[in-house]
Amino acid sequence: MQKIFNKKVILTVLAVVLILVIAASAVTIVQPGHTGVIVTLGRVDDTVWQEGLHFKLPFIQNVVMIDNRITKLEVDTEAFSSDLQTVETRLAINYRVDTSKSYSIYKNIGGDYENVLVVPAVNEVLKAIVARYSAEESVTNRTLISTGLVEGLNAKLNDIGLYVTDVNIINFEFSEAYITAIEEKQVAQQELLKAETEKQTKITNAEAEAEAIKVRAEAEAEALKITADAEAEANATIADSLTELLIKYQKIDKWDGRLPTVSGGAGTFLDVSDIAGYDAAEESSDSAPAETSPAGAAAP
Repeated sequence: MQKIFNKKVILTVLAVVLILVIAASAVTIVQPGHTGVIVTLGRVDDTVWQEGLHFKLPFIQNVVMIDNRITKLEVDTEAFSSDLQTVETRLAINYRVDTSKSYSIYKNIGGDYENVLVVPAVNEVLKAIVARYSAEESVTNRTLISTGLVEGLNAKLNDIGLYVTDVNIINFEFSEAYITAIEEKQVAQQELLKAETEKQTKITNAEAEAEAIKVRAEAEAEALKITADAEAEANATIADSLTELLIKYQKIDKWDGRLPTVSGGAGTFLDVSDIAGYDAAEESSDSAPAETSPAGAAAP
């Protein structure tokens, strides 16, 4: 009797456990940001389960969770520039899986779609874009390359159900020989710029000096002209004011009292007529009354 009771207890416990296991396997929860791909006896259904609680056939249906949130993928790859320089690149790609295409991606590609689709597409598109630019242009056109990567990747992956939202170029690396050549080029450009600057400075200084000399010469010429005009005007005024009488007066005023002498063979001659201020006419008029006697005067 005791054995029969124990068997019943054991069977009851096993039944409860089995029921719990079956119940647990019949329920599935799709987490936020995910979709559930339903696999029934190895066949992928065309519908997907969205977030929340769902019931499935125990041991017959299996639910594969697909992450539909934005996923970050870092890729190390290399490409050749238009000038045949090796460009080693590290990229960060943000992408997501379209919820409506989760079943087809899992059905056709499987769960490893990142390595099967995304990484090869990144390598192919990057090589095509970097080949448009020289190594130096690749550095200065990072934004254009990033934009081109987003557009190129979406063109290849959107039909499959993968959408690239952003691409960031973490780093560009070049060969040591190229880096050395770039450094030498920059040094040469800096020296050329310095020489050009010095040349322009000398030209500017020379032009400024020439302009200063020109200004000084023009100023001196103007000063000489003003002085000459003033002297000419003064001379003209003096010339207009001179008279014969004034000239004689000046001669008398400047006379030092000594008579000029002229030596000749017959002796010494003196000429004081100009100094005394008398001319021949004045001497005749002064001496005429003294030499003429009154008419009819009687002799003593």
